[in-house]
Amino acid sequence: MQFETQPWANRLSSAMFCLCLGAVGAAQAQAPASFPSKPIEITVPWPTGGGTDLLARLVAQPLGTVLNQSVIVENRPGASGVIGSRYLSTRPNDGHSLLMMNDTYAITAAITKSIPFDPKKDIDAVIIVAYAPQLLVTSSQSPYQSFADVVKAAKAKGAKLSYGACGAGTPGHLAAESLNIKFDMQILHIPYKGCGPTLVDLIGGQLDLAWVTLSSAVPHVKSGKLKALAVSSKDRSPIFPDVPTVAESGAPDFHFSSWQGFGVPGGTPESVKAQLHAAISKVMKAEAIQKRLLELGYSPADLSEAPADFQKTVDQDIDRFTKLAQQINLTMD
Repeated sequence: MQFETQPWANRLSSAMFCLCLGAVGAAQAQAPASFPSKPIEITVPWPTGGGTDLLARLVAQPLGTVLNQSVIVENRPGASGVIGSRYLSTRPNDGHSLLMMNDTYAITAAITKSIPFDPKKDIDAVIIVAYAPQLLVTSSQSPYQSFADVVKAAKAKGAKLSYGACGAGTPGHLAAESLNIKFDMQILHIPYKGCGPTLVDLIGGQLDLAWVTLSSAVPHVKSGKLKALAVSSKDRSPIFPDVPTVAESGAPDFHFSSWQGFGVPGGTPESVKAQLHAAISKVMKAEAIQKRLLELGYSPADLSEAPADFQKTVDQDIDRFTKLAQQINLTMD
């Protein structure tokens, strides 16, 4: 037969061709499918109903439309976000698993003695979608009319001012302590579990001041029960355009806004991160989404920033919060 009469070199060449063809087939079988190729899961490391959860759900449905895939939001709360973040870090790095993260991620990394993953390497940043400023508020009966008034009163001889925040280690707490250090003040922190109880005591006169999320204070300021003295963000809030920033009020370099964004497991291909960045950016630019952000008390983000820019922000925040935590002796087991 014809195959039996081929020279040995031709038979070897044919065999090698078949071997190469098989290798190509195997390589093609192992190549990643086009993205996205299956439903996308957004992990929220906080309970349902909170601001971060609401933001994730605001993005999920339109993101599914843009990517032509279903997008599922799953809450995995606990340990100040560590449980959900740890879970995300173990997921396949193919872009189908996202983490709805905020700057508590960096704070927790800074103040927790032992975290079961590397917060700078095991989760890659993709995009910041919004900022949540902190608001310095006081009772409507308070004599303070500005942040400068607070500084003057706090530095007076025998001053005994107190403030509350939404919890120890929260952005409001760290913002207040940063200003204590900057202005050499001794305003006493009274720990609370949540913004709600803090505001109740502030309205009731048990506190002099509070640093809380802007969204939590909006109804009380608009009703006249509280006065807003300053906002922690770089720019004034569209919700309270008449309230000056801390930077305008005597601390030119100060800005302390909680970023809200999306991350993916470490090692996710840059091309996939770029696709996610583009898709989420498209969602966030919609007029209806921007309107809803403002209603929730968020400030819009610069969506042109690349994933590398967000990663730099995360890493720098971990470093600066670590330094601040050491200065105020703040740790969490």
